[in-house]
Amino acid sequence: MKLGLFGGSFDPVHLGHLLVAQAACEEFGLDRLCFIPAAQSPFKPGSNPAPTKARLQMLRLALAGQPHYEVDPQEITRGGVSYTIDTVRDYRRRFPSARLFWLIGADHVAKLPQWRDAENLASSVEFLVIPRPGEPSVPFPAPFQGQMLKGFPLGVSSSQIRARVKARLPVELLTGPAVAEAIRANNLYL
Repeated sequence: MKLGLFGGSFDPVHLGHLLVAQAACEEFGLDRLCFIPAAQSPFKPGSNPAPTKARLQMLRLALAGQPHYEVDPQEITRGGVSYTIDTVRDYRRRFPSARLFWLIGADHVAKLPQWRDAENLASSVEFLVIPRPGEPSVPFPAPFQGQMLKGFPLGVSSSQIRARVKARLPVELLTGPAVAEAIRANNLYL
């Protein structure tokens, strides 16, 4: 089994995330892809993300009707700072024969040696790099390995969407109507 793991804040989830998921499934033949929202990113210690309940709701709305995708709330349930290695160890335990792929933004590749228990992480998963439009690819630092996704790079970010919401500009075409409605209903990012 080929299992994709897509961690992040998803604050909010947007069409760029969904296009990346689709590209990873198509290009690498993933059997399933799990979206794993972080409780708190170790690289964003001062951030104040939307409430976990709202981020989970938006993910579930965005993934509704997609049989190859699922939401895994384990990092939120665990609480505190979310470390990738803890999540990877859980998947290794539950799916010992699976080939695990971790989706990572190109801007994080150079920082991989700084991640918690980097040596074990490097030997536990293969990385699929999400390119940033217009930016060059970054080589993997040893001992990390992975491959670059080719399809669907979209120059949209969650921070841009939060700024648009704060400015009272529409986001439906960036998030999908259901997620945009959840943002409005929960008074997020104002």
